[in-house]
Amino acid sequence: MRLKTNNLKYTINLKYVFSLCVALVTANAVNAQEIIEDEVKEVVTKKVDSVDTSNARKVDGVAAVVGDFIVLESDIQKEKDQITASGGSIEGVEDCELFGLMLERKLYAHHAIQDSIPVSDAEVRKNVDYQIQQFLQQTNGSMERLLEFYKKDDEKTFRDEMFEINKSNLLAQRMQARIVEEIEITPEEVRDFFNKIPEDQRPTFGTELKVAQIVAEPKVSEEERERVINRLKQFKADIIERGASFRSKAVLYSQDPGSASKGGKYTLNKKQPRMVKEFRQVAFALQEGEVSEPFKTDFGYHIITLEKIRGQEYDVAHILLTPKVSSEAVTEAKERLEKVRERIVAGDITFADAAREISDEKETRGDGGQLINPTTQDYNFELTRMDPELYAQIQNLKDNEVSLVLREEDRTGGQKFKLLMVTDRIDEHTADYARDYLKIKDLALEEKKIRAIEKWQDEKILDTYVKISKEHRSCEFSGNWLKK
Repeated sequence: MRLKTNNLKYTINLKYVFSLCVALVTANAVNAQEIIEDEVKEVVTKKVDSVDTSNARKVDGVAAVVGDFIVLESDIQKEKDQITASGGSIEGVEDCELFGLMLERKLYAHHAIQDSIPVSDAEVRKNVDYQIQQFLQQTNGSMERLLEFYKKDDEKTFRDEMFEINKSNLLAQRMQARIVEEIEITPEEVRDFFNKIPEDQRPTFGTELKVAQIVAEPKVSEEERERVINRLKQFKADIIERGASFRSKAVLYSQDPGSASKGGKYTLNKKQPRMVKEFRQVAFALQEGEVSEPFKTDFGYHIITLEKIRGQEYDVAHILLTPKVSSEAVTEAKERLEKVRERIVAGDITFADAAREISDEKETRGDGGQLINPTTQDYNFELTRMDPELYAQIQNLKDNEVSLVLREEDRTGGQKFKLLMVTDRIDEHTADYARDYLKIKDLALEEKKIRAIEKWQDEKILDTYVKISKEHRSCEFSGNWLKK
């Protein structure tokens, strides 16, 4: 989709449409797609009891052909239905615009095949499994209702169709990523981009905060730690020496709510980090059938068995035990933070120095407790996009005011206490080159990527077999799909 960008206001719109393109590639569920070979015909039904074709009724037809792919007339409405069903909005999006995005996706997928971009069947099946699980949550786990909703006769047909859709979409996604993967931007280009924006059209950035925290975690006693480790060692001995089932032990004893019911099973991929580093290091060092020694992560203590290696994928099972924290340890952690708060309020120590001295959170301790925004990887949190839980905790704090001691509980039942402080505030303001350089750089880079995609599309449309049905030739496409 070709996009004209004259200033930053348009760049923001451009960035939205670019994101929509990606979202349509990755979030699309079930819509009809086929690979054609030579000729595409309209689908018709006739009266079976008559040779008179005058009453033939058109059920579906071909809206477009792009390379080896087709877009059916029915796909356009299905695309709209799927966007709406997945929580998206098509308000203000014309059919011709949506149709153009669908043509682009076919163009990406066609050339991904031509360029031999790899998409493994295992990866596609994993995506399909995940999507079906998400769909089933909306039907209270009923496959029958799900099949009825998507008008499918059986689960196999549904999965087969989803497989083809997902494979095509992954090809398109990979092709789009390859087009822009090596694009970088220089400081000079960022400055030129910013200077070309008229002052009265520069964007407004919302209020941003910097937040720091000090964390105190209740300490596990050495006796409790040894009890957990010895129990895991006993599990290992039962499995190796007495032939006990690892999976059964996991179902009965593992405290990992995400895997216990499945016998502790996970599939790890060396190229796609999923579990914490300590877990991966142990798992990838095992031989098939081997059981690890007990080891520690932030979640507790584990043992792992490696069941099978399949290329880059490792099928593992684990048992997690979490040491219990005594009520005395919980009280000690809370009182420790209360004393630190008193010292900070009295001016005996700064918040940053207190974080470096006593915080149990190693990720923030060295930075004086400063939280890092996981989206931008800097210290600034845009107020309107802040995590709701964090916002609720700091919304009533004045700048440089220390919160009361707050208690948190994680998904495993572990407790910790923390102090929070808003260390800096940048009020809503018009974009400033020095202050907002990283945001401006992101916008400039996004524009450069989209211009690269524009150029790629212009070239590939001319090099690719494209046929648009007469019903859609009146669309004012942003791309040269009619090759005029």
